[in-house]
Amino acid sequence: MFHINDDSVRSHLLKGNFGLEKESLRVTAEGSFALTMHPFPDNKNIVYDFCENQTEINTDIAASAEEAERHLLFYTSQIQKKLAEMDEPEYLWPFSNPPYIQNERDIPIACDAKKVGYSKSYREYLADRYGRYKMSLSGIHVNFSFSDALLQADYAMSETDDFKEYKNKVYLDLAAGLVIYGWIVTALTAASPLLDGSYFERDKKGITVFNGLASTRCSELGYWNYFVPVFDYSNIHTYAASIRQYVDAGLIVSPTELYYPVRIKSYGKNDLDRLEAKGVSHIELRTVDLNPYELSGIHLNDLKFMQLLFVWIASNPEKNLSLRDQVQAVQNFKNAAHYDLKTVKIVVPSGQSRSVVKTGLDIIEKLKQFYCDFPDDVKEILAFEEEKLLIPEKRYAWMIREQFGDDFAGKGLELARNLQEKILRNV
Repeated sequence: MFHINDDSVRSHLLKGNFGLEKESLRVTAEGSFALTMHPFPDNKNIVYDFCENQTEINTDIAASAEEAERHLLFYTSQIQKKLAEMDEPEYLWPFSNPPYIQNERDIPIACDAKKVGYSKSYREYLADRYGRYKMSLSGIHVNFSFSDALLQADYAMSETDDFKEYKNKVYLDLAAGLVIYGWIVTALTAASPLLDGSYFERDKKGITVFNGLASTRCSELGYWNYFVPVFDYSNIHTYAASIRQYVDAGLIVSPTELYYPVRIKSYGKNDLDRLEAKGVSHIELRTVDLNPYELSGIHLNDLKFMQLLFVWIASNPEKNLSLRDQVQAVQNFKNAAHYDLKTVKIVVPSGQSRSVVKTGLDIIEKLKQFYCDFPDDVKEILAFEEEKLLIPEKRYAWMIREQFGDDFAGKGLELARNLQEKILRNV
């Protein structure tokens, strides 16, 4: 854990790097899925994920949350400008949940392997295994690394003489801590409570469905494997071995298929041999919904809160997770994706069971104590997140249900048009 009482460490605690991945669907002026080819074939920062009409922004590494959000907005602006200039104008769908779907042909599998590790045959395998409809769910992945200055300062205080080993342990402990606490990010950023009825039944097009969830993609209806993975966080080799066992058993075909909220990664291809050889470079949190109220798709305070959470977790004693803890953690993430956070429970490693709201407020209080002598802007970020737990109407999912609950597809398209117009006025 970080030696937070050392001035050289403490002065660098809030320095870190971000890389964001944002998926968004392209839609036509009528609100259906755009069936044109990916319009950015030569842009390394704008690729696609599963389907041809799902753009994915991969930002360059940024030295702050503010810079990362600016990068995201810049590439979003590039996409919007290109879509507005097409012969038949298109729009970026602003929600994580898709608009109406006519049939699976609306979700064409992407044609090439521009995204590392995603060949067409692999995408076809995913379509057969999980269904194309689920692959239309979109969101944001937050990649984060602590600054070299922080790691070097803390390494000087550590008991190891191998920096790579030290760094691996920092991120392994962070990943283990996020297994326990990461669900709070789901609860605070959930923004996909509505679906068009066509997602469930073809003849229900145009009927808005609310099924008690605040985030479909993070809930039991979203991205999960057909088993509960359990990892060994002792060292990077045992961690990699615990993933290989699922590949060897045929439960997944590659580490890329491991749909887990937290990933430990090395730069480049998601490859376990590379991870062991090169060591950990960053951590990836995969549970953030698109925020339709932000031009970039994410609120800056939410991004900053994640950094505060990461630092706090890394500054606490290492986490020894039992099998029960890890199995329960998956359910905690799913519970945090529900709409009414007072009616679902979080079970912490001690065995105590409390509502998402009460457990979340406990975490916020611990963060407030940890950052008590930090600048006021840190306190304002924590107050921003605390308010969501105290006042349900402040949560994105509650606002979306209130505003779009009577016509998700129609009003969603209107918002998509307005966002494009607004962003183009500032280009």
